[in-house]
Amino acid sequence: MPLHFASEQRLDHGVLEREFTLGEVPGILWTPASASAPAPLILLGNSPLGLRKMYPRLVARARQAAADGFAAATIELPGSGDRPRWAGAEQARADLRRAMEAGEPVDDETIDALVLPLVEKSVPEWQAALDALLSLPEIGGPVGYSGGVISIGIRLAVVEPRISAAVLFAGSLVPATMFEEARQVTIPLHVLLQWDDEGNDRQAALDLFDAFGSKEKTLHANMGGHTGVPQFAGDAAAQFFTRHLK
Repeated sequence: MPLHFASEQRLDHGVLEREFTLGEVPGILWTPASASAPAPLILLGNSPLGLRKMYPRLVARARQAAADGFAAATIELPGSGDRPRWAGAEQARADLRRAMEAGEPVDDETIDALVLPLVEKSVPEWQAALDALLSLPEIGGPVGYSGGVISIGIRLAVVEPRISAAVLFAGSLVPATMFEEARQVTIPLHVLLQWDDEGNDRQAALDLFDAFGSKEKTLHANMGGHTGVPQFAGDAAAQFFTRHLK
């Protein structure tokens, strides 16, 4: 399935940003200003908040990737942005909000209903996007995955052999079945954990890190809330990709 580019603009330092669609799936591709060879690719995991709301964070990560010589790309997740909603996810989100506002634990049924269909729907779309992106002459391997919903990153790390390394953002809304998949992950991992993340069960995040089967896995924990990731933590993640993708 080919990419259809809809628009393009030049950002600072010559980074080329192109919006595209892959079938019904919108996405954005960023490529460095110039390269002597096809650039390695970093897939930027997105959030259910959608591309529009997440754009400032995504473009900042893409600029960092381009400065390091990488192309970067992201796609809209199922049920996000302008994509069609599905009733099960909407109900699970409502149940999640209700539990969090009441200060109650989120039950396993809600987590499964919220996350598992998202993983099942989005991972094949990521793989189709990867097929199309790697067919472009300006992009080559190896490939990394960064951020996003951690369960999607886990599944991709297990089923997609073209992904060589991953930076994962720790989160606690992880179905129990994903812990079993985490044990099958073998690629190098760099996991970011905000120690005081108000929406995160710290112990669950630590248990998930322990479950990963990778021989090389690093936990980079910092004080602060969900959006307080310090710049030096982002720099360390960038160095991780430089080490493994170049």
